Amino acid sequence: MAAAQNPGMERLNAYKIAFFTKRLNLTPQEAEKFWPVYNEFQAQKTQIQLEKASLMRTFNQGESTLSDEQIAELGNKYCAAIVQESALAVKYHKMMMEILPPAKVMRLYQVENQYRLQLLNELRDNRPAMDNPRGPGRKQF
Repeated sequence: MAAAQNPGMERLNAYKIAFFTKRLNLTPQEAEKFWPVYNEFQAQKTQIQLEKASLMRTFNQGESTLSDEQIAELGNKYCAAIVQESALAVKYHKMMMEILPPAKVMRLYQVENQYRLQLLNELRDNRPAMDNPRGPGRKQF
């Protein structure tokens, strides 16, 4: 990750590293190889997701003025991004299989979902009391 992150991002990154390392039970040797590859994968995946979001934003903002051909082109680019995202997942799956035992690679996919759910729960639980009928947040990450 970037060295010039804000303190919140640094804290979130440290939380993610601890979360994944613990749940994947990474050895120091595995972690040393895993994190650079995983971070590279996430950076590339984020770029594709940003492109998909940009295409949707273009459609949403211009739907009433775009021609059918322009809309079709946006759809084609969106589908191409989905294919690119899938190819990226296959590429990095193969790389992970060279770094981690197969069970840890499969566990990685579970841990990614668990992490996303954990973050969503943290965000929900940390809303101000007025927005959260359950009261103020109990946990900090």
